[in-house]
Amino acid sequence: MSTRTQQRLSTSSLALLAVAFIVAVSVTNQVFKGWRIDLTENNLYTLSDGTRSLLANLEGTVNLYFYFSDQASQAMPSLRNYANRVREMLEEFEAEADGNIRLNVIDPLPFSEDEDRAAQFGLQGVRLGTSPDAVYMGLAGTDSIDNEEIIPFFQPDKETFLEYDIAKLVSTLSSPKRPVIGLISDVQMAGSFDPQTQRMSQPWVVYQQAQQLFEVRNLGTGLVQIADDISLLWIVQPKDLSNDTLYAIDQFVMNGGNAIIFVDPVADVDPVAMEGMPQGMPPMGQGSDLPELFDAWGITFSTEEVVADAELALQISGMDRRPVRHYGYVGVTGEHMSTDNIVTADLSVVHVATGGTVGGVENGPLTVEPLLSSSSNAQTMPATRFSFVPDPAALQDGFAPQGGPFTLAARFNGSLSSAFPDGPPPTNISLEDGDDTAVRSYADHRTHSSGPVNLIVVGDVDMLADHLWVQVQNLFGQQLTNAFASNGAFVVNALENLSGSSELIGVRSRASFTRPFTKVESLRVDAEARFRTTEERLQRELDETERRLVELQSAREDSGNILLTPAQQGEIDRFVDQRGVIRQELRAVQRGLDEDIERLGTIVKAINIGLVPTLLTGFVLIAVWRRNRRLP
Repeated sequence: MSTRTQQRLSTSSLALLAVAFIVAVSVTNQVFKGWRIDLTENNLYTLSDGTRSLLANLEGTVNLYFYFSDQASQAMPSLRNYANRVREMLEEFEAEADGNIRLNVIDPLPFSEDEDRAAQFGLQGVRLGTSPDAVYMGLAGTDSIDNEEIIPFFQPDKETFLEYDIAKLVSTLSSPKRPVIGLISDVQMAGSFDPQTQRMSQPWVVYQQAQQLFEVRNLGTGLVQIADDISLLWIVQPKDLSNDTLYAIDQFVMNGGNAIIFVDPVADVDPVAMEGMPQGMPPMGQGSDLPELFDAWGITFSTEEVVADAELALQISGMDRRPVRHYGYVGVTGEHMSTDNIVTADLSVVHVATGGTVGGVENGPLTVEPLLSSSSNAQTMPATRFSFVPDPAALQDGFAPQGGPFTLAARFNGSLSSAFPDGPPPTNISLEDGDDTAVRSYADHRTHSSGPVNLIVVGDVDMLADHLWVQVQNLFGQQLTNAFASNGAFVVNALENLSGSSELIGVRSRASFTRPFTKVESLRVDAEARFRTTEERLQRELDETERRLVELQSAREDSGNILLTPAQQGEIDRFVDQRGVIRQELRAVQRGLDEDIERLGTIVKAINIGLVPTLLTGFVLIAVWRRNRRLP
């Protein structure tokens, strides 16, 4: 076969391969249209089972309007990358909803009707970087009867809860009726008559916030049945509940109901006067527990011990009005909260007063997820030590860390057995005529839960009281509140999450699609540590020099003379010289940081640009050489 003939065959083969490739791509696009494979490490683009179930049960159409300022964000690559992440997640929702979600992606140009519509929805335009125009990146949703829900702005730092936020918006539109919260409380959260002022006291702020978002129904503490329309039980300071009430709570949970329970070893908001207390001292706080239910469900809590924390202790006014750290008053900061749970993910600090530790029994039926925890520099103390504390500093006597951290609030999930395995307890209570309407029937007693239950148990009741987290002022008859802790947000988040559908509760937090350069961050952290060490040494030298100057000045006999003595001038000159040396060291450390990172970058570039192509070229040349050797 001649060389020209071989060239013609090669050209024809290449043309046929090109045509075959084009045909294959066209056929693949048609045959596999809509197919998606998530090859990311953490399945970033795969919806949770809870989201899939929620979308499968949608009734009616939900319209989603994603407003993103595409043109105004041209110079913001990181924001645009996150906007693509949001859009792709929304497209997954649309594809999974099988026509029940309609997604519209809109670029609200300045002074356009789209921008006006975004503002009408309540979306936030934010001025970022050097862009003269506001940047929108929010979501608005409507249903068939024009109910509206919005996410004002997708914050990149909340990326792990992106799927949950979108699912919550869709869930709210599909079920616009406000959830009903059943409140069982032995403290007067809704306000009560104050005999001292002869007027009604204001409801607690956390109770008012809950009323704005939910229908809060006070059930009292002597209930015998629970209405069907109640979505969640909110149990606060339960004390000596009757068997009928305990049975109603138990069966509510066995039938798939959720609950958030606040118990306390020493609840200052529920005082009781004790004989023998010194005159003028406040009454002792009472404890609360649900031992009959907790023991059966595999939850541990003790009214005998209070968590004391030396690291997170809050400052209060002592006996002489001087600030003193109270080891029983704890400010739980972000590093001691669960960052993977929607209830605590965005909170700054939660204040807890004489709280107890909660947990699950070993090898019990429930999985335990700590939400609020003490530091490791903590121990449990007898609750009796907190019943009469004239001097909070006395709590520091004999303090010794005791194997912390201790869990102050936890989320429990799993299947349970009833605390009443033999059926309803004997009762003499009978419902009057007409009282049995719209109540849950327990004729079919359940010995096991109908499915996994969701419970949150908090070992403190005082955290709900206003004085521990919010400042309330009355201005011309208007109540103004200023929160200095996140207690209210914690409660509202918990009520909102647990009162949602089971599908929404099942939506998990997601991993971040941002992949940081861990080696670079490690180099930066090490260099910053060296930088801080040198900086601290500079500060120590400064303090020592100032102390020396004061000593020299006080030893002078001519104190009225403003001229410096030779010793003072020499001390200052020595410090100036040393300060210059230390500043050079600081600059050297910073340069070393940059050099380490640049060196790493050079190595990575060399591998990607030089080594990998060289190796591939070498493999190809070796393969060609070996094939030519085999040819006759």
